[in-house]
Amino acid sequence: MESPCTSVCSIDAATGYCRGCGRTGDEIATWTLFSDRERRHIMTGLHTRLNALDANARLEMRSVRIDRLARERTRT
Repeated sequence: MESPCTSVCSIDAATGYCRGCGRTGDEIATWTLFSDRERRHIMTGLHTRLNALDANARLEMRSVRIDRLARERTRT
């Protein structure tokens, strides 16, 4: 199943969008219940949603993800 998840789950209070993927909390929670067509439709708008997020918040989340990935690599 296709998913835009980036493993950075943090909902922006101002927009209601996940800072990692751009989906709403409801979309994330019910993602597996959507048809392939519905998921593709949502995914086509994610770029616009992510652009609506504050650039600094996106950079902060990217840094969090990079740090998390680095920690995971050191565990193995």
